[in-house]
Amino acid sequence: MTRSHLALAASLILAVAPRLHAQPAAESPAIPVRAVMMFFPSPDVQPEFIKFVREDLPREGVTHLVLQIDYGYAYTSRPEMAGERTTAEVKAVVAACRDAKIELVPLLNCLGHQSWAKTTHRLLTAHPEFDETPGLYPENEGIYCRSYCPNHPGVHAVMFDLLAEIAAVFEAKAVHVGLDEVFLIGEDACPRCHGRDPAELFAQEVRTLRDFLHGRGLKLWMWGDRLIDGATTGIGKWEASMNRTHRAIDLIPKDVVICDWHYESTPPTGGYFALKGFDVILASWNRPAVAVEQADHIARLRAENAAGAIGPRVLGVMATVWEQPTKFLPAHRALRAGEPPMDKSAAASMQALFRRVREIEAAR
Repeated sequence: MTRSHLALAASLILAVAPRLHAQPAAESPAIPVRAVMMFFPSPDVQPEFIKFVREDLPREGVTHLVLQIDYGYAYTSRPEMAGERTTAEVKAVVAACRDAKIELVPLLNCLGHQSWAKTTHRLLTAHPEFDETPGLYPENEGIYCRSYCPNHPGVHAVMFDLLAEIAAVFEAKAVHVGLDEVFLIGEDACPRCHGRDPAELFAQEVRTLRDFLHGRGLKLWMWGDRLIDGATTGIGKWEASMNRTHRAIDLIPKDVVICDWHYESTPPTGGYFALKGFDVILASWNRPAVAVEQADHIARLRAENAAGAIGPRVLGVMATVWEQPTKFLPAHRALRAGEPPMDKSAAASMQALFRRVREIEAAR
């Protein structure tokens, strides 16, 4: 994405605003998707987590719960990939979400995030042949996270089995496949990807995953950072791409849902994704002021473009929680009991976000 694209997004949105302000109050909520993303709870905190889902999330007005499970589930389709979370544990969360009228979306990281720090995750320990950089970076020294090779002939048979099983046990309508922060792609060390265009490789993987899920009646959700040009926008290598994957935005199906995460500011990338034809959700993390700003931004985009194509594509907001429930739930509970919020806190940010959403709804 270039600066001219960002300017175009802003100018088109503003250009249609005068005639759209005359529209009657929208029939749908001002911000229809109000999501929370968390890690799947460990058994010691599951009872409190179930109570949180049944009582706290409806109180906040949450509509979707994204739970990152990765290789933590006890997969039966691929026993070598089996983790410790049981079917009974998953079904307890499924039942709680059903009772709370919250749509549950499992998250299984695909392509990137196949390691963390010195730990290589189960896919590449069970199948080291799938590694994009085989034999390199002992103990993952010198890299952020490992990637699997999207062109390995055996990798998708495994990933498809995992995606199908996790979608079934979660009784999901959509699956989040991650795809964020992919730094290792098209590497010289990979005999299959060497010399390939990173944008084409990334788009190929999105299409492959999307086609599989679509064939099962499932929607694909993904993070949006690899589809933003980090250099020309100035957004940088974390919340955007500096390894040329951004051009994949014109090579992937428009029916995927983009979760556009930005944790320190609110660049107008949500409007950019909507202009490109994608449904988009803005995601915040641990800065309450940024979360509130994103809610205001989404509400404004929807209100000022309600009669066109852009507004309906801007679906809503997501509070991400990048800490274990064992840490998050006590912080959330303390805030509800009246403890002063911290400037940087996932719990404070989540509560501020949905408080602002409720204020926006009440003011309509």
